[in-house]
Amino acid sequence: MGSFTRKNLWVAAGYTAVLVAGLFLGPKLATEDRNSRNGSFLPFGLGNRAGKVEQVIKIINDNYVDSVKIDTVQDMAIQEILRHLDPHSAYLGPTEARQLTEDLDGNFDGIGIEYYILNDTLLITSVNPGGPAHKAGLKHGDKILAINRQPVSGIRITAKKVVEQIRGKKGTPVEILVKRDTTRKNFSVLRERITISSIDAAYLLNEQTGYIKISKFGARTDEDFLEKLQKLQRQGMKYLVLDLRDNGGGYLSAATGLADEFLGDSQLIVYTQGLHEPRTDYFASSKGSFEDGKLVVLINENTASASEIVAGAVQDLERGTIIGRRSFGKGLVQEQFDFGDGSALNLTIARYYTASGRSIQKSYKKGNDAYYNEVGERYKNGEVVSDGKNLADTLYDKKKTFTTKSGKILYGGGGIMPDIYVPADTSGYNGTYHALASKGVMNDMVFNHLVKDGLRFSSTEELVKSFKLTEPDVKKIIQLAAIKNVRVNEKQIELSRKEIEAQIRALFARYYFGDEGYYKALNFGDQAIARSLEVLK
Repeated sequence: MGSFTRKNLWVAAGYTAVLVAGLFLGPKLATEDRNSRNGSFLPFGLGNRAGKVEQVIKIINDNYVDSVKIDTVQDMAIQEILRHLDPHSAYLGPTEARQLTEDLDGNFDGIGIEYYILNDTLLITSVNPGGPAHKAGLKHGDKILAINRQPVSGIRITAKKVVEQIRGKKGTPVEILVKRDTTRKNFSVLRERITISSIDAAYLLNEQTGYIKISKFGARTDEDFLEKLQKLQRQGMKYLVLDLRDNGGGYLSAATGLADEFLGDSQLIVYTQGLHEPRTDYFASSKGSFEDGKLVVLINENTASASEIVAGAVQDLERGTIIGRRSFGKGLVQEQFDFGDGSALNLTIARYYTASGRSIQKSYKKGNDAYYNEVGERYKNGEVVSDGKNLADTLYDKKKTFTTKSGKILYGGGGIMPDIYVPADTSGYNGTYHALASKGVMNDMVFNHLVKDGLRFSSTEELVKSFKLTEPDVKKIIQLAAIKNVRVNEKQIELSRKEIEAQIRALFARYYFGDEGYYKALNFGDQAIARSLEVLK
């Protein structure tokens, strides 16, 4: 048998194997499966063909000329099958599935630190107050040299390896060797359940205007939001800027729970529907804690999925003002089907529709690459720097229109167009800026130079007003860039100096004042924030 024929047999076996593993074995593992909906895989009408598939696998295992890793081939075959469905149906291996769940649920067993890999050294940049690491005595600025007596310094450690070593079973110890100033110290840290808030920042922009930043919709987002909202209300907040820029989505239930805080009783938030999914309506309840105050929602081209549900509901029901740029355009709902080995299938089961009946899902007929590159095309064709006035005329299909509560015309099929369009200032975001950012040069500048030099500020506000890049700082950036094979000069940096300074200022604020400090610094001079304050006056 020729090599070409053998190759085809191997690939064919993989495709057929996945039908057994993915479509039949998963649902049969009912006792190991947490998702009762896996039974929906059963009525595929393949009859006795499953027996033929199993025979092919057995023949390959018993007779093929070389050893074949069936599991690996199955995973590749699953990915290939899903690639022909839609861009958001995906197969997750056991590690990916677990990490995604932990990320969205906002909890895991660990020690409660954030870190940055600086020149092959783990630098602790944040310690959760009251967490295991804080109780044990670890401080931000400590450099981790070893974890459980295994060196992690100078060996090209990766973030994945760090997570694997630090996270573990609740109640078990992890030994951390750190360098603090010139001395070495050993710490025994007992792992605990770490709960991370879904809210990135919540503070007052002025005496009456609150700002809340959410970058994902996890299991606790609506609860965390309510806690922060009430805190701001106690401080005198009457108006709110909700920042959903760069929010890639998350749980549908979290999105509807958040929207419920703004909407009146029995108002339709969103509904979902698919071929095998009957229409399901999600209505607001009477519990909303911010149903009357003025509201602005910020969106951009990376605002997607669950965050678009919130923005769509606010816009359709005219509850507030949407400011920013056209959102991503993801209107598909995924459900996770778990397999017995820890892997999972995230399958698109329905589309969601805003209160007016519009689907904001953009087309994916040209394939996944074109679908995900579409946002990049907005930069190339000038959309993100435009005034947005004529975009609806060119981007949307005018054959079907939708209306808000008062009759304002809306269009579907390409994301949510904001009520007020704020173009991006991309003048300083040139190749030099992106090269420095992608190589971590600005992070290195903060942790390897500014922090080391002991530059301190008493508050984020003082830092924001006082911090400036000096000429020696610029020379240091060029030196750090050269170490990472990024060739730049002072003239190139000058073209993007404003943006570089803003990012370094924000990173510096995060190191000393946490995420809230980071966003306070980042929002300094932000045009969308400024426009929001004008609207809310």
